[in-house]
Amino acid sequence: MAISRAQMLKELLPGLNALFGLEYEKYQDEHKAIYETEASDRSFEEEVKLSGFAAAPVKDEGSALSYDSAQEAFTARYNHETIAMGFAITEEAMEDNLYDSLSGRYTKALARAMAYTKQVKAAFPLNNGFSNSYQTGDGVNLFTADGDGVTGGDGHVLVGGGKNSNRPATASDLNETSLEAAVIAIAGWTDERGLLIAARPKKLIVPPNLMFVATRILESEGRVGTADNDLNAVKANGTIPEGYSVNHYLTDTNAWFLVTDIPNGLKHFERTPLDTSMDGDFDTGNVRYKARERYSFGVSDPLGLFGSPGSS
Repeated sequence: MAISRAQMLKELLPGLNALFGLEYEKYQDEHKAIYETEASDRSFEEEVKLSGFAAAPVKDEGSALSYDSAQEAFTARYNHETIAMGFAITEEAMEDNLYDSLSGRYTKALARAMAYTKQVKAAFPLNNGFSNSYQTGDGVNLFTADGDGVTGGDGHVLVGGGKNSNRPATASDLNETSLEAAVIAIAGWTDERGLLIAARPKKLIVPPNLMFVATRILESEGRVGTADNDLNAVKANGTIPEGYSVNHYLTDTNAWFLVTDIPNGLKHFERTPLDTSMDGDFDTGNVRYKARERYSFGVSDPLGLFGSPGSS
């Protein structure tokens, strides 16, 4: 349905002082603090996690050496979605509008709507990763811990036995103790065959409700909330080298996340960049505007993130 003069009655009459409601600023590309972005030229992308070798054994004198085998662990698949929206304006509404270029004003609104959808989709794995609503290629929840008692949980099972946990077994709010425990847990992760990997946190991701807590924990010279003159070890050690970012599209006000330096963690594939176009209909005179893009957000290696849903 085209936007007609009936929807813009006030814009057709003299005496209007201002038009407002479409000038709001938007949060800019907050997904870039979480995702690696890659281009894609296919309808979907798949990434396979490989299992390496176990620790090398001692070879006794004169004996034959041992051979190990490698295999694929699991596959992560990215199915690109097409996001599109448009609007149309009647020829008469374009002619009679007294105050503004309708196309320019509503084209900006269209871009804002497209950007909003993209950020909501980018936040979906984090908002749903503590439940069965979002699972990774190994068939369990994105955030899971051994013994956490959550359906779809019990840790990310490894090919060689054992499990990696990327959430606390007991959900905890963001504080100095819980953050330090998360960093220690990340340092204990192993590869698929049980060899320690040098995993470290890079950045803390929080909702707006926790940004002041994050500032105090990461930037205070002394320990937070104590009367002692102890050093803030998190800051002194540079434990979270990239600080923190606020994501306004997180729906849980208590949840917090650590992005790690594990490669091939969270991925954003761009199949078709945002493109806008317009055309006119000869019969009606309506002018139509369209925006369209194709992309996908997902997770290849779940060790790219550590998260806690908070205690409430």
